[in-house]
Amino acid sequence: MKNILFVASEGVPFIKTGGLADVVGSLPKEIDKNYYDVRVFLPKYSCIRQEMKDRMEYITSFYMDFDWKSMYVGILKAEANGVIYYFIDNEELFNTYKPYTDDALFEIKRFSFFSKAVLSALPTIGFRPDLIHCHDWQTGLVPVYLKERFQENEFYRGIKTVMTIHNLRFQGKWNVRDVENITGLSGYYFTPDKLEAYKDANLLKGGIVYADAITTVSPTYAEEIKTQYYGEGLDGILNARAHDLRGILNGIDYDEFNPETDRRIPHPYNASNFRKEKIRNKIELQKELGLRQDEKCFMIGIVSRLTDQKGFDLIAYVMEEMLSLDAIQVVVLGTGEERYENMFRYFDEKYSDKLAANIYYSEDMSHKIYAASDAFLMPSLFEPCGLSQLMALRYGTVPIVRETGGLKDTVSPYNEFEQTGTGFTFSNYNAHEMMHAVRYAERIFYDKKRDWNHIVDRDMAADFSWKVSAGKYQLMYDWLIG
Repeated sequence: MKNILFVASEGVPFIKTGGLADVVGSLPKEIDKNYYDVRVFLPKYSCIRQEMKDRMEYITSFYMDFDWKSMYVGILKAEANGVIYYFIDNEELFNTYKPYTDDALFEIKRFSFFSKAVLSALPTIGFRPDLIHCHDWQTGLVPVYLKERFQENEFYRGIKTVMTIHNLRFQGKWNVRDVENITGLSGYYFTPDKLEAYKDANLLKGGIVYADAITTVSPTYAEEIKTQYYGEGLDGILNARAHDLRGILNGIDYDEFNPETDRRIPHPYNASNFRKEKIRNKIELQKELGLRQDEKCFMIGIVSRLTDQKGFDLIAYVMEEMLSLDAIQVVVLGTGEERYENMFRYFDEKYSDKLAANIYYSEDMSHKIYAASDAFLMPSLFEPCGLSQLMALRYGTVPIVRETGGLKDTVSPYNEFEQTGTGFTFSNYNAHEMMHAVRYAERIFYDKKRDWNHIVDRDMAADFSWKVSAGKYQLMYDWLIG
C-alpha cells in the first residue's frame, strides 16, 4: 500500500470557491484504494458550514515556531466519500468569513503557516506519506520546507512531492524581506534560481523548483505555459523543468453530473431520450426566467465567473448583435467584474424575453442551465482545464469554445463533411471570430437538426470522468515512488 497525501486550500464537500475544490474532492476517491491510501489536509476555516464542522473530531494540538513566535496548531479529522480529511486549526489565521481575503500579505502568512503545519503534523497523526501532492501556490512551500529542514528527520527522508498548477496566474508574491521573516527561510532560498522572481518572493515558484514533479490540468496548458504569452513570468523555470512537467486533464464527477439521475433538473434524460426530454427542460427554464417560451429557439447557456479571463470582453463586443437575432436566447449565471454584471443587467432589461441575467451563483440553477441549453458559450482568453465545458458535454449541451488549454483538449471542432466533432471552436482571440462560431452553430441547429443531434450523441458518449484521469495520476505516483 502506497500512502498519498493531498494538501490544498479548499476541497469539496467541506469548502469550495472554484474548480480546485472539485479536483481535491473528486480525485482522491477515484484513486484505486486497493493500492493507495489517499488522505487530504485542508485549513479549518471558520466559514466551513456548521454541518460539516459537526463531522470533525479533535485529534491533537501542539505549538510550532512560526513568524518569530510560538503558534497553536490544532488537528481535526473527518471522513467523506471514503476519504480521510485532516484540518489545520488556528483561529488567528483561519477565522475568516470567506476562505480567501484581499490582504495579500495575510494570505502569504496563513498559507506559509499551513504548509509548515501540515508537515509538522504528520508524525502526530501517524501517517507517513510516500508522496505529497500539493495544489497551487497556497501549498508551494511544502516542497521547500520538506527539503530545507524536515528531511533531516528520518521520518521525512525520501518523501516525494508533486506540485499541481491549476492556474499559473495566481502565484503568491510578496517582497523578499517580509516573506523571509514570516517563513523563517534563510536568504539562501531567495535567489533567482529558487524562490525569488523579479525581486519578489514567489511561493508557487518555490513549489515548482523543489517538487519532484510538476503537473498542470491539461496537456495543451502544459505546453502553453512554457511560452512567454501564457507563462506569467515563470516560463523560464517551467522550460528548465520541462522534463518533469506534464498535463493531466481534470475530470468531473459522473455521479453528481448525470442528467439521468440529476434531482436538480425538472426532467431527467439520457442519450436515448434527450430529443424529447431536453426540450422540456428548456421550456421549464424559459418559464422560470420569464423568457419567450419557444422550444425551437436556440438557447445559449453561460455559467462562469464574469471576468476578462473567461472572454467576456469578446461577448460584450457582440452582445447587441447576438441579441438582435430573433432566433437566439441567452441565459447567464455568475458574478464577477462589475462592468460585466451591469452589462448583463442592461441587456436583461432591454431584451427581457431573450436574455436572462442571473447575477449570483447557484448550484441548482447551473444544473438547470446545463440541462436546458442547446449550446454552451466559453470563449476564454486562457483556460488551464475548464470544468464547465465537461459538464456541458455530459448534459448534451454543445460547447462553443476558443481553442486554448483544456478547451482545445476536450472539445473537437465539428466537421459537417466528415460528421465528426463535439462542438464549435475558434482559434484567435477575436470577437468576430467568436460570433462566426456562434452563427455557424446556430445554422447547424436550425438547418441540420439531424447533424446537431448526432453532435449531442457524441457529446453524451464522451468520457471525461475522474476514473480516466485517476489512472494517469496513479502512473505518475508509481513512477515517482518506485
